[in-house]
Formats: sequence, structure tokens, C-alpha cells
Amino acid sequence: MQHGPAVRRRKLGEELRALRDRSGLTSGEAARLVGWHQSKVSRIETGRSGVKAEDIRLLLDAYGDVVSTQQRALLEALGASAAGPGTGGDRTPGRQWWHDYRGLLPQEYRDFISLEAGARSARTVELSVVPGLLQTPEYARAVTRAALGGLPEPKVDALVDVRLARQSVLRADPPLELSAVLDEAVLRRQIGGAGVMREQLRHLAEVARLPQVRLQVLPFSVGGHLGLTGPFVIFSFPNIADLDVVVLDHLTSSLYLERKEDLEAYSAAFRTIQAHALPPQDSSDLISSIADDA
Repeated sequence: MQHGPAVRRRKLGEELRALRDRSGLTSGEAARLVGWHQSKVSRIETGRSGVKAEDIRLLLDAYGDVVSTQQRALLEALGASAAGPGTGGDRTPGRQWWHDYRGLLPQEYRDFISLEAGARSARTVELSVVPGLLQTPEYARAVTRAALGGLPEPKVDALVDVRLARQSVLRADPPLELSAVLDEAVLRRQIGGAGVMREQLRHLAEVARLPQVRLQVLPFSVGGHLGLTGPFVIFSFPNIADLDVVVLDHLTSSLYLERKEDLEAYSAAFRTIQAHALPPQDSSDLISSIADDA
């Protein structure tokens, strides 16, 4: 289990090394082409050091035709999240809108947003709250106040703005493909009061109709299930092999799991939980029914 930047650095290094091999260059030859010492290329490829966006661009230019346009964009985005604070990664061009909130957001949250923005798909299990990508403004406000009690209202407003800005991935081109399984408790917990919950539930029923969203509810009648160990998110990415990562949130930190055995275990757990959940249409009907009774 590692923190986000360390995982990203190692993955980025593996992909850069694979592209160098495909280009037929040795690490020394690549270093000479970009005007570096060979040890810098080695440190980047082994994930031992951060890498600036400009460094990634220089290497990709050196590797030439083996790098597709889509690979280049994703590797540059991956480099931003791999860099961590103080390396210039946040200045990478592209969909890095969260740079404007760097004084407010912890680095781990920015890591999470960068993963979400670059992912092809996300699979998530939630036990307590509606996933951030599906929250209404007032629900997001109520969750933020409850989780971060005593926060000044301007900061609450800014965090809600971030939550809503994240939702743009569902309407991007191509959009993030989201598969979410919500415990029934998520629908019945009165966060923000009856009016806020009613609007949130109606929003869930509406967003569930989007072709890129698969929303299912795990009813109380299922009893005990694998998800009881805690919520998780699995991100998958386009065009880069073995880049999937599991994110586990804790009170003071997030953990990123990317070992093959961890990914297989969480992927299997998600499939099992999804199989026990109500089908999408039945889930939508239950959501609408609870909204009507709220």
C-alpha cells in the first residue's frame, strides 16, 4: 500500500521504459538525445524521483513515432499526479482545473482528482454517502459540513465547488464510465434533512439514466456482504497496461493499492457485490420510491 505519487511515479517509469525499449534506444542514448546524464533516465524509469511535465515531453519527443497522441496526453497527466508537491507537476497543461484550489486541497485529494480525470472507468462501492460524482450541491454541502465540522463557510463553498467541478468527467468526451453500488443505507441516511435527501435521490434516479453510468443498490435484505470491510474505488485507464489502482479512503489519508493480487481481489469483490445488488432498473425504482416517501 502506497500513497498516490509513489504509485504514479512507478507506473510512469514503467511506461516510459517500455516506450524507450520500443523505440530501440538504450537509456544512455535516450539521455544523450535530451541532454541529460544517463542516471536521470534511470531514476525516472525506476520511480525513484519525480519528473516534470517538460521532462516527459522531451523523452516522448525522443521516442518519436512509437508514442500515440492519446498515450502522450495520458502520460503527461500521469506525470502531474506522480510529481507530488514542489516538482512543477501541477503546472502540467490539460484538464488540471484543480490547480486553482491547491491552497485548499491536500495533495492526496489532488492526486485522487487527477486519477479520476485521467481514468477511463471507475468502479465504486459506497456504504455511507452518495459518491461525490453523483452529489447535488446541497447534499455535498451537508456532507462537507458533517465531515469537516467547524470549517468556515467560504471554505465549505470552495470544497463544494470542487466536488461539482469533478462531475464534469461524466460529460467529457469520452466520459468516465461509472459503475457504482450503493448500500441501501446511503439512500435512507438523512443527510441535510428531508428536502435535501429528496432532491438528492431524484438526482440519482436521473443520472442513473445516463448511458455511461451503471447504478445499483445493495438492499438490506442481502444481509452481510463483502463491502462491509469498507468503501473503495477502482480506477482503470486507457492505453496503458497494468495501470489500474484501488483507492481506499481513511479519516486522515488515502491509500493506493496497485499490486496485481490486490487488484484481482478488489475486482473480484466488486463483481460479487454487484451480483448481489439489485439490477439497475430495480435500483432506480427503489431510489424513486424512497424519494417519494422522503
